[in-house]
Amino acid sequence: MDGYKRITEPPRLVLRNEKTEASLQTLRARQIGAHAMSLSTLFRRVGLKDLVSNVTIYSGASEVSGGLSLIFRRWATKKTAGSTKNGRDSRPKNLGVKKFGGEKVIPGNIIVRQRGTRFHPGDYVGMGKDHTLFALKEGHVRFERHQLSGRKWVHVDPIEGHVLHPIYTNAGLKADAESQMC
Repeated sequence: MDGYKRITEPPRLVLRNEKTEASLQTLRARQIGAHAMSLSTLFRRVGLKDLVSNVTIYSGASEVSGGLSLIFRRWATKKTAGSTKNGRDSRPKNLGVKKFGGEKVIPGNIIVRQRGTRFHPGDYVGMGKDHTLFALKEGHVRFERHQLSGRKWVHVDPIEGHVLHPIYTNAGLKADAESQMC
């Protein structure tokens, strides 16, 4: 290799020929190591035109007849490991009907846990901010489906001895009449 040196200083790309060697000597004189010189510094010092004009095309990697010698050396900085896109799960939400039709409930019992209003609150049934339906009075659960709209309602029929609220007095009479018809 006529006047060209192969340098293996990892992990930088090192470009050397006779013109760059002279600029490297001046850098060494200024106490700057050859390994600290980047490509941009090299191109500024020597000039891209001088570097490219001396390059000749060669057939193999081992055969370099002149021009610019390029050596790449790179090591892995971290061992590769497989990654996974799975491996996480959310807590179960435990949605659904908790007390079915005819079951006895006390005030505060959760009747239905749901997302949205799949079931609507009826007589003596309250609704929480997450649409959970709960009993307001002691009694028995009754599910009802509206004939026209198809909407599902959940009611609590209070047990005997409870004083009915004035709002629900008519509803209690209708429910009794319906249950006697069936």
